[in-house]
Amino acid sequence: MPILICIVDDEEELVHNLQIELKALRPEWEIKTFPDGMKAIQEIVKGQTSLVLTDIAMPDMDGYELFWRIKDYNESIPVIMMTGFGYDPNHVLVRAKVDGLKDVLFKPFEPEILVDLIDKLLNK
Repeated sequence: MPILICIVDDEEELVHNLQIELKALRPEWEIKTFPDGMKAIQEIVKGQTSLVLTDIAMPDMDGYELFWRIKDYNESIPVIMMTGFGYDPNHVLVRAKVDGLKDVLFKPFEPEILVDLIDKLLNK
């Protein structure tokens, strides 16, 4: 089955650049981008998604809610959250980690680091 990565973030320029960088490093991956969690969920329930990379702070549905909807649908889909915020003990990132989130990237990050993490998660 081909690898389908879903990137969910309301920052259009960041998503566009990340898509280009990932395709340059892994041209065999299919990269789909979504400006919000609801549109991403519509793709995820089609059953082809290999991994989801989501921002935490988004309008309508934050990354924490998206994480839980994905896990309710299929807990085997790896989720990586990315954030531009530092550590805050009350942040949704802390709740998500308590609830099972394992992988977080702090913006800005190098695309190679993301690719290495995705490779690791998909080859488990």
